[in-house]
Amino acid sequence: MTEPKHEENHGGALGSRLNWLRAAVLGANDGIVSTAGLVVGVAGATGSRAALLTAGLAGLLAGSMSMAAGEYVSVSTQRDSELAALAVEKRELREQPEAELRELTEMLQARGLSEEVAREAAEQLTERDALRAHASVELGINPDELTNPWHAAWASFLAFTVGALLPLLAIVLPPAGWRLPVTVLCVLAALVLTGWTSARLGAAAPRRAVLRNVGGGALAMAVTYAAGSLLGAVGV
Repeated sequence: MTEPKHEENHGGALGSRLNWLRAAVLGANDGIVSTAGLVVGVAGATGSRAALLTAGLAGLLAGSMSMAAGEYVSVSTQRDSELAALAVEKRELREQPEAELRELTEMLQARGLSEEVAREAAEQLTERDALRAHASVELGINPDELTNPWHAAWASFLAFTVGALLPLLAIVLPPAGWRLPVTVLCVLAALVLTGWTSARLGAAAPRRAVLRNVGGGALAMAVTYAAGSLLGAVGV
């Protein structure tokens, strides 16, 4: 008999990949909704392809840069916190190794190990790599896989850009009479996809997520179109 094969991934690597995928889907969703609201609002005021293209490109660039900058700042702060926590652990391991060993033993006991087994495991982990052991068990940090702000920034930039391109192309490519309905249909279809995908990645029920996503996007387009139409009617 052959040994059973286990294809699934275990540990933090899978969770990390899922978080990146979820962030990418949400970034694309933001690009779709914000750019769609912008171009539909402009379409309510004017039918000029140049105006629509200018507004869409401005929204795409501003949104993607804003997303990238926000992610960079946020993840840089997280990384600084991780490095500071690791520095504290290094100092404590250097200055009070016995206290740190007792602390690691107690944390392993809290996870269900007996006192004897926890002590032995703590000693072995400490001998192998004390900092890595405390970083993993106490802080939940892998010293070799600290968060990277540049990765987060580029991922957000690309995800938003990809999402924003859909309503931008949908509003400028069709003939004038088809621009609005084509854009609305494309955006709603894309929101169904991103809502379903985000729900599946989070192991949630897709129906509710899709309805929320589509409802929010439709409301955004309706509000901006109404505002654009009002401004166009009064000649602003």
